[in-house]
Amino acid sequence: MEKGPNCKNQISWQTRCIKVKWASRKDLNRCASSTTSMNDVYKLHSLVIKTGLQDDAATLRRLLLSCAASAPESLPHARSLFAAISSPDAVAYNTIIRCHARSSPPHSLSFFAQMLRRGVSPDNFTFPFVLKACSRFREMGHGLHALIAKLGLGSDVYVQNALISAYGCAGAVESARKVFDEMPERDLVSWSSLIGCYANNGFGYDALACFREMQLVESFEPDKVTMLSVISAVSSLGALELGRWVECYVRRSGLSWKISVGTALIDMYSRCGSVDESMRVFHKMPERNVLTWTVAINGLAVHGRGDEALKLFHDMKESGMQPDSITFSAVLVACSHAGLVEEGQGIFESIKKDYGMEPTLEHYGCMVDIFGRAGMVDQAYEFVEKMPIRPNSVVWRTLLGGCVNHNHLGLAEKARGRLHELDPHHDGDYVLLSNAYGGVGKWNCKAQMRILMKDRRISKRPGYSLINADQEIHEFVSGENSHPEWENIRDLLTSIMDRLKLRGYMPQTLNVLHDIEEEEKESNLSYHSEKLAVAFAFLHFENGRTIRVMKNIRICLDCHSFMKHVSDVFQREIVVRDQNRFHHFSKGRCSCRDFW
Repeated sequence: MEKGPNCKNQISWQTRCIKVKWASRKDLNRCASSTTSMNDVYKLHSLVIKTGLQDDAATLRRLLLSCAASAPESLPHARSLFAAISSPDAVAYNTIIRCHARSSPPHSLSFFAQMLRRGVSPDNFTFPFVLKACSRFREMGHGLHALIAKLGLGSDVYVQNALISAYGCAGAVESARKVFDEMPERDLVSWSSLIGCYANNGFGYDALACFREMQLVESFEPDKVTMLSVISAVSSLGALELGRWVECYVRRSGLSWKISVGTALIDMYSRCGSVDESMRVFHKMPERNVLTWTVAINGLAVHGRGDEALKLFHDMKESGMQPDSITFSAVLVACSHAGLVEEGQGIFESIKKDYGMEPTLEHYGCMVDIFGRAGMVDQAYEFVEKMPIRPNSVVWRTLLGGCVNHNHLGLAEKARGRLHELDPHHDGDYVLLSNAYGGVGKWNCKAQMRILMKDRRISKRPGYSLINADQEIHEFVSGENSHPEWENIRDLLTSIMDRLKLRGYMPQTLNVLHDIEEEEKESNLSYHSEKLAVAFAFLHFENGRTIRVMKNIRICLDCHSFMKHVSDVFQREIVVRDQNRFHHFSKGRCSCRDFW
């Protein structure tokens, strides 16, 4: 073979190419691990093309990994990259499935189906991403679990953890617990997944019991994820004493400085009825994000402290923090509950004028609520008619509530007509309009609403109240006598009512059925669930202890009056959390100032 100058140059050129490719692989590994934006992805792809590695399967897989770090913006680019791989293996499929699992679950499951069709065998890295995609749909097919077992992956701790999480998202708590119980070994993620499963499905005490069990039988130190689930469980229970214990535990473990944990504690105290402790945590936090400010503002809002919420909103802007859409909703709720109409209008207008954001449907709904609660129902109706976004059933229901509260029957019937077109089977709409008829003495119309509900097989959602006593939740349903202490509760409640009447309490019987005797009307009101809960508290709580009641629907006018009288006559503080807000009753007054 001739070995002239040209041959030497050719060998030299090939050597340089090999060196460049190896160098580019190193750059690719380094860049892929630090990619955070689409601009980074494009630069990395350009580097691949320049060095001639665009057809190299390993290189394309690394590019896919960079796309995973930049999802969801990078997803279309990731799909085009994946299509360029002629024979994708399990690693490539795992990467593309992972890219889409959180942001685009349908694509993720579609790639998994393609993987099975092409005969590429899934491994223990595949299923956690597939199960995460299933979790986004809040569905979990047992067929997928069966496939995992068939492939011999049922004992893999990562797959089992993903199964617990997926079953939890689908509400299949028993299945999640079964997977957990059958695990040969567990890690912290296993326990955290089960605790989160319980907390997210309304099993607060089970979540806390699981947390205690983890501390007793394992040596794991709970992390941020674990404690966020525990805090969520306490929030759902409204158990203030447990919340204080959790905060102490968090501080001892050194997690309290984390923004997410501090924010969760603020929300927990607010939902447990102690907004002062919520604000104490807020002011102690060394660092806050937008969500922290928003949660604090919302806590003040639902506790009726609108002026403080507005001040906090002002402080947030002064700190340089930019409010987002959820922040504006919280501030508008504060204006609504406090009757701050002008302030609410100003904030609503500032969303677009000062921040360049388009108001959302929720923001428009808040404005309807602000007008409606203040009795400005004509303005509320005009506002709805001029909305650039088509109002949904929630907006019309908000207007209906304002009309009923202020006895504007004509507009109430209009709102009900629109609601019938959008959501004809919602029980609350019939009840509201029925109350409106009762409020103006149209008893025949009220009776017709009851007949209409019966004909359409629409049943009224029963009111119930929950109260926490000695770490046990007691439930009371209006008009039911199923509680084991029913007779004692009934006798004590009768005694309380008699004493209150001597001090000026008069049952508000206006909205009770007209075709029964007055004595029976009072009897119907006497056994509303929150009154039963208060009587139970008198039996079990020592004097001076605040009574905290959680209610599933809006507190009625009579129960509101009853609570004010009880707080005055018996010198007891009562906190009622209904579906809209918190009511703090003390010395004959309510924090809502009778504006709810």
